[in-house]
Amino acid sequence: MTITPTPAISRRRAIATLGAALTLAFGALPVQAQNAVQGSIHVKHASGTTAVPASPKKVIVLDATTLDTLAALDVNVAGVPTISATNKQLPRQLARYNAALKVGTLFEPDYEKIFGAKPDLIIVGGRSQAKYAELARIAPTIDMTVDRTNLIGSTRANVNTLAGLFGKQARATELLAKLDASIATLKGQAANAGTGLIVLTTGGKMSAYGPGSRFGVLHDTFGIKPAVARLDTSNHGQAISHEFIQKTNPDWLFVIDRDAAIGREGVAASKFLDNELVGQTTAWKNKQVVYLNGFNWYTLGGAGLNALQENVDQLSKALASAGK
Repeated sequence: MTITPTPAISRRRAIATLGAALTLAFGALPVQAQNAVQGSIHVKHASGTTAVPASPKKVIVLDATTLDTLAALDVNVAGVPTISATNKQLPRQLARYNAALKVGTLFEPDYEKIFGAKPDLIIVGGRSQAKYAELARIAPTIDMTVDRTNLIGSTRANVNTLAGLFGKQARATELLAKLDASIATLKGQAANAGTGLIVLTTGGKMSAYGPGSRFGVLHDTFGIKPAVARLDTSNHGQAISHEFIQKTNPDWLFVIDRDAAIGREGVAASKFLDNELVGQTTAWKNKQVVYLNGFNWYTLGGAGLNALQENVDQLSKALASAGK
């Protein structure tokens, strides 16, 4: 006897068959790819995992480092923070975002403006990381805070995450390959460059940073030999004097002017270091004092894709000019 399936049974079988086909088609793909088919992507980040709309259109970014990377990847955003307390315009590297909606500062988001903008995605990181929970109540939020103990690896992971979200994988691959080649060149130069000391000036005071510190990538990854093996690795570095620099006698001085970086009036680092004691060092005598890009190193923490490339290029150029 032949039994003809009822319409209800036929529908159930059709659904089951379709489900099996989808499992075969997508079962081997990572969760991220499977969710993309359904219109969302699960993104792992510094504060957890978030379901984010695939190819988000209206994005608000409250992290300057992420903005730097998005600028490198050629991604537009809808809202940005005001970075300088004295200048509403964004720094040169981020000027393309000057027309975007201003949604607070790096430390204090304007929740009302952000809510009213109805974003598809909010990105925090670094100074805005503490606001993650509150912002996540408004819209899907991811935290792109960089792991300073693995600055290059963490930056690379963030670049790839953002590239995947915005369909910029090819550009990311190209830029990361260029960065890797530049770092390799710099490490080769650093091997015979002598010792270096990182000094940050601010408010008429100085701090030094060494391996393992917030600016330690200069030694840990770029290969500059530290003039002092052990320095305080706290966020504020180790307080030093002109005499400390004179006694340390580095071959190179790498200087970050914090006041200039944040747009605050103060004694310029070049003037503050123009001292009889510092003048006795090998670095000063050989004109091997490099004034680093304060915005890249201090505000961005040296971790944005554009910032990293610019930092490596500046250091490589400086080392190449030694003795000339």
